[in-house]
Formats: sequence, C-alpha cells, structure tokens
Amino acid sequence: MPNGNVAIVGVGLIGRAWAAIFARAGWRVRLTDPHAPTLEAAPRLIRDELEALHRHGLADDPAGAAARIAVADSLADAVGDAAFVQENGPEKVADKIALFADIDRMAPADALLASSTSAIVASRFTENLPGRARCFVGHPVNPPHLVPLVELCGAPWTSPDVIAQAREIYRGIGQIPVTVTREINGFVLNRLQGALLAEAFRLVGEGYISAEDLDHTVKDGLGTRWSFMGPFETIELNAPGGIPDYCARYTGFYKELAALPAGPAVYESPNVDRVIAAWPHQVTPERIAGLTAWRNERLAALAAHKAKQSRKS
Repeated sequence: MPNGNVAIVGVGLIGRAWAAIFARAGWRVRLTDPHAPTLEAAPRLIRDELEALHRHGLADDPAGAAARIAVADSLADAVGDAAFVQENGPEKVADKIALFADIDRMAPADALLASSTSAIVASRFTENLPGRARCFVGHPVNPPHLVPLVELCGAPWTSPDVIAQAREIYRGIGQIPVTVTREINGFVLNRLQGALLAEAFRLVGEGYISAEDLDHTVKDGLGTRWSFMGPFETIELNAPGGIPDYCARYTGFYKELAALPAGPAVYESPNVDRVIAAWPHQVTPERIAGLTAWRNERLAALAAHKAKQSRKS
C-alpha cells in the first residue's frame, strides 16, 4: 500500500509517536482526541519529537513531516478518507468496543483498523463489527518512534491479507513488525517482560540483591546483548554445539527455576512494599520528566547506531 492518509485516534504519548512515525514516512496524518487540551497541544509536541529525531539523523525533513499533520474536526473527519487507522484510546474493553464501532462505521470499507492496546486481544472488542475482518492489534513499544518493534495480532476472524498488508505498512514506515499468530493475553513482548519483572520483584523483595544492582544486572549484562541479539541467538553462542548443545548442557537448571516460578504474591504486600522501599529515589514530576528526556536521547542514539550498522551489513 503506498503512502496515504492515516488517522491517529487518541494523541497521548503513544498516539503522538505514531503520528511522527507516519508523517516522517510521507503519510498525511489526521489527529483526533476527545480531550480538547490534549488535541490542541499535540501538533507542537509532535513537531518537537520530529526535531529531536532529526538531530540524531532519524528524520530527514522534520518541517515537511510536520506540515503533513493536521487536527481533524471530529472522529468522522479523521477517519473518513483514511487508508489506515491507529487507535490509541483507553485500555478499557467497553471504551474500545464503542470506539471501534464508530471507526468501523465511519472509515472507508478498505481501511485497515489497528489498536495500540498492550493487553486487550482484538476478539474482545471487534466480534460484532461488520468490518471485523480488517481489525487487529498493532501493539508498539513505548516510545514507538524510538523503539521500532510492533506486534501484530489478529482475532480469529481477522483476514490474513490484512495482517500481510499491515506488515508491509509498518515495515514501510520504519518499524519492525512481528506477527503473533494466535491471540494470547499480553501478546509476546509483555509476557517476556513480565517473566523477567516477576523474578526481579522476587529477588529484590526477598533481599538477594539491591534494586539498583538488579537494574545493573539487566542494563549492563543481559540488556547489552539483547540490544542486538535475541534469546535464541544468544544461547546459540553459549554452547559449542549451538542450541541443541545448550539445551543438553543447561536446561536442568532452568527446569528447576521453571518448577518454582515467581507467583502473584511478588506484586502484593509485603513483597511489593519491600521493593518500593529498596528503590532509593523519590518520585517527583521533575525526576520523571528528566529521566524521560534522558531515556529518549539514549534511545535515539542507539537507534541511530543500529540503523548505521544495518546499512553496513
């Protein structure tokens, strides 16, 4: 599908990032949000993100991209001539049922309808839609304009052609699409993240390691490899005979771990109280804003580095 019109429904952090991504790739972007102050602020904030991307060589023409973005007068105006809709509304099933009913009714019959939901499978909010075959989840990673992965997961009735088209569209705008072939709560990324996070809560809450050293273990250990290798690629190199050899050598230990997984109690008192007490930093708006800006700069530099290495290979 060539560049066309995309409707961004909901322009909080995720919606604004999607707008920047599509506009950077040459799409004409229409923004809509029921919260007037959020909608009013969105074009300026998106322009700022495009300028930041440009500083790192991740956007060629930020002014031109910003010029392709417009605020729609209504949801109907936003989706009325869209080839693609990216919804970023509240993580509530009832809200998504109502919103997708409107989008399905208002958008052209051949438009693809994606939801950015991070936890709600598409079958829960598209079952009764006349156009349910064109609906699917396109779950990004926060922040999407700096972390390119997007998980595609359809409902049982989603057309395979729709998923194939969506993969091409996301790839064409610079994202890295992966297909989750069957619905599962949390999709794949959050399930992997959840497994590590539960063990992190257990290890810190039970006093095996400090919260800051736990973070060092990931960002200066596992995460260093994981920034360019997946877990299967990693274990292939951790035994002379590759993955079969690794399984023969090391899975006895992992079977012991799997037999006693971190349970729901790690997210409840008293364990969660111990984890919170172990984090030595006070939460303030200034700290969160400063860390967010620092994170985005680091992610932009990493994205630029990976793009440069990809061009060399």
